[in-house]
Amino acid sequence: MRSRSSFAIVTNNGCVSNMTEPIPALEVHDLDAWYGHTQALRKISLAIVEQRITAIIGPSGCGKSTFIRCLNRINDLIGGFRVAGRVLFQGQDLYAPDVDPIEIRLRIGMVFQKPNPFPKSIYDNVAYGPRLCGLKDPVRLDLLVEESLKKAALWDEVKDKLRRSALALSGGQQQRLCIARALAVEPEVLLLDEPCSALDPIATARIEDLLLDLKKNYTMVIVTHNMQQAARVSDSTAFFMLGQLVEFGPTSRIFTNPLEKVTEDYITGRFG
Repeated sequence: MRSRSSFAIVTNNGCVSNMTEPIPALEVHDLDAWYGHTQALRKISLAIVEQRITAIIGPSGCGKSTFIRCLNRINDLIGGFRVAGRVLFQGQDLYAPDVDPIEIRLRIGMVFQKPNPFPKSIYDNVAYGPRLCGLKDPVRLDLLVEESLKKAALWDEVKDKLRRSALALSGGQQQRLCIARALAVEPEVLLLDEPCSALDPIATARIEDLLLDLKKNYTMVIVTHNMQQAARVSDSTAFFMLGQLVEFGPTSRIFTNPLEKVTEDYITGRFG
């Protein structure tokens, strides 16, 4: 995982000073997306900073999920889907011809709206990705499974039942298991598409606490319909409407002093 870098800055008097600047993990430039003949995104441009949580908000059908699925090319699996524009990951265009989308999906992991553990043991769920990547050493696998479950704040709850079915876990536990499964392949970015919408308030609070802890080491993008959740966990917020980016900025400003009337109307519940 890259940390923020220090850049040498030449000042007006000719002196050189070092400044720590936020590094964009992902840069999106003029992104358009279509499902067949239907355009889902129009000229989206924004930068997602490392080790920050960026929330994507907006009414249903506005392009939120399409957008984050463009960030790790998972939309490529849908027939008739195409994009134009550029998505840069640490300076590399994700849609360049020589880029392997499978590698991108390992480096930019995803957690979906509904918990989707495999019908396997808790252990095998977490070990699935590393095994697929060629890790066979049982000792290293054991350590990786434990580390991933600890990162997902689930280890203490399941350490004595790793060989039991993941389907026996509660909904909130299943979602944290899915996060652990995503973390096991050591991604740099984590995309979360409505990760708490199927969970009760207690499980939701656990996931939110987890995200705030993971932010120390991971860049995250979260789609949410929950305005309070976006305000609680995110550093930056992007408001989408009809496939377009209406407004993007620090979450504190977006929620207290939005620049656009339509943003204010959505945040205050006048529509959506």
